[in-house]
Amino acid sequence: MKIGELARRSGLTAHTIRYYERIGLLPHADRDRSHQRDYDASILAWIEFLGRLRTTGMPIRQMLRYARLREAGAGTAAERRALLGEHRDQVRAHVEALNACLLVLDTKIGAYAEPDQRSDDHDAALPRTRDEPPGARPAGAGRDRRRGRP
Repeated sequence: MKIGELARRSGLTAHTIRYYERIGLLPHADRDRSHQRDYDASILAWIEFLGRLRTTGMPIRQMLRYARLREAGAGTAAERRALLGEHRDQVRAHVEALNACLLVLDTKIGAYAEPDQRSDDHDAALPRTRDEPPGARPAGAGRDRRRGRP
């Protein structure tokens, strides 16, 4: 299949496909008589796997390492398994962190959904924003209360 069809079927752009081929994530495509890339349909499964690795946050350098090991053959199975196992552990830790964040969001949303059970100072314990320097005082703090001036 030509690069346009591969792009359409894989969801990648033709530019990304060429880039992946250039850096070694995709094997170099055969060329037809007019020297255009001609991909075998079997590459779609590999592209889908790469997409999953990318979605889970695997850096390209690790994807490249895995691709080189894959290309080297069955003798690298243990090393590929270890690489994927390490990545799986990182993904699990990230999922746990996201679940903790989700719990906080669910709790906050629940507090707003039940206004009769909401405490008046529900937002008082929110952390400072990034724009607020450490030690910053709330608006109006430090005023000379007798004169109404800062």
